[in-house]
Amino acid sequence: MSEQFSETGKPAEREAQEVNDKSNQATPNSDATPSPEKIRPDDNDGAIEIESDIESLQKQLSESASLSNSYKDQLLRLAAEFENFKKRTETEKADFVKFSNEKIIRDILPVVDDFERALSNGKKTPDFDAFYKGVEMIYLKLQKIFDDKGVKPIESIGKEFDVMYHDVLMQIQRPGAAPHTVVEEVERGYTLNGKVIKHAKVIVAADNQGEENNKAAK
Repeated sequence: MSEQFSETGKPAEREAQEVNDKSNQATPNSDATPSPEKIRPDDNDGAIEIESDIESLQKQLSESASLSNSYKDQLLRLAAEFENFKKRTETEKADFVKFSNEKIIRDILPVVDDFERALSNGKKTPDFDAFYKGVEMIYLKLQKIFDDKGVKPIESIGKEFDVMYHDVLMQIQRPGAAPHTVVEEVERGYTLNGKVIKHAKVIVAADNQGEENNKAAK
C-alpha cells in the first residue's frame, strides 16, 4: 500500500496527529474546572460558624456596653454622695469651730451670776468681810472649773527663770535671792493639759556680781 501525503508534504496520518496534539494543548483541561462533586462539603459549615461567631461577638459587645453604663451610673451616684458628704463635713466642721467653747462657757456662766449677785449685795450692804468672803468663794468655784478642764496655774515665785514658762519684765537687785530666780509675779501664767497657754509675767533677781565689784572698788 502506498503512503498518502498531504499538501504540506507530510504524511497525512502524521499531520493529523500533530493537529490533534495542538488542539489538546489549546483546549483547557476539563479536569481544571471543579465539578460539583469536588466542592468541599464543609464550606457551608464554615460560613455558618463565622455567622455564629459574629452574633456571639455582637451579644458580648451589647453586654459590655450595658455593664459599662451600669458602672457609669454607679460612679455618678458615688460622686454625688461624696460631694454631699464633703459639704456636710465642711458644715459640721464650721459648726464645731463656732461652738467649740460652748461647754466651758456654760460652766463659767454660773460664776458670772455669782459675781453679779455679789456686786449687787455689796451695794446694798457694804460689809467688806462678807463681800470678801463672797468673792473668795466665787474665785474658788472658778478655779475648780479650770482644774476640771485641765487648766493649771504656773508656780513661779522662787523658781529659776525659764523662757518656756516666763516672760521677764525686769531684773532687780534682791538681797538673798539667787540670780535669775523669780522674785515677783506680776501676772500668773497657765497651762492647759501641760501646754503653756499663757506665760507668767515675772520680775527676776539680777546678777549681783556687778554690785559686789562696786563694793570691792570702794
